[in-house]
Amino acid sequence: MPAAPSPNQNHLLAALPTAEFELLAPHLELVALPLGEMLYEPDRQLQHAYFPTTAIVSLLHVMESGASAESAGVGNEGVVGVSLFMGGETTTSSAVVQTAGYAYRLDRRWLLQEFNRSGLLQRLLLRYTQALMTQMSQTAACNRHHSVEQQLCRWLLLTQDRVAQRELVITQELIAGMLGVRREGVTEAAGNLQRAGYISYRRGHIAVLDRAGLETRSCECYALVRKELARLLSDVPYRQEATAAR
Repeated sequence: MPAAPSPNQNHLLAALPTAEFELLAPHLELVALPLGEMLYEPDRQLQHAYFPTTAIVSLLHVMESGASAESAGVGNEGVVGVSLFMGGETTTSSAVVQTAGYAYRLDRRWLLQEFNRSGLLQRLLLRYTQALMTQMSQTAACNRHHSVEQQLCRWLLLTQDRVAQRELVITQELIAGMLGVRREGVTEAAGNLQRAGYISYRRGHIAVLDRAGLETRSCECYALVRKELARLLSDVPYRQEATAAR
């Protein structure tokens, strides 16, 4: 059976010392995030930060034409709403649930109060923001210079890292919107990976069969993003009861 929801499933929350976590815990609200729910809209005041546990949230930019592209994904490694503590309070992107699941929601007042204490939470959030910026810039370079197949491999690997399960529930149309490419390009790339035995695909479901194979077909962007996140956060001690969430 799946584990009961816990703040310790989010790596940032799990890294807080007990004293700091206990200050935050009464204000954390467990929320279900269904597929497609929009958490933020462009230029709207952000009211909450979200610490995903099993959900994945996509940060999307939508053009006037209606075309879209993902600049980054956020799962159990991070937080949605960095503009709140970076001083912007609004964002030009949308935050849309890519994979249904759970998150812990925190009102912006409590987030800012704890951030301004200048404790470990502040340092964790700033380090995570640097990792998020790396993901965004690398995604931009990847979309410009690498093939759709390489982009799809990168996206699948990062997504699987966050959900820790072999099968992903998502359509090719949604993936195309994330990558900012035509659906036909995703269909061709997915077909190539399926024939190679790296994935299996049926309507609305993609199962990763050979992760090592996907890594060989991916570009360098996946390894770089993962390495930078580990560099920035791997030296943080976790509370003893939270080690399973790492």
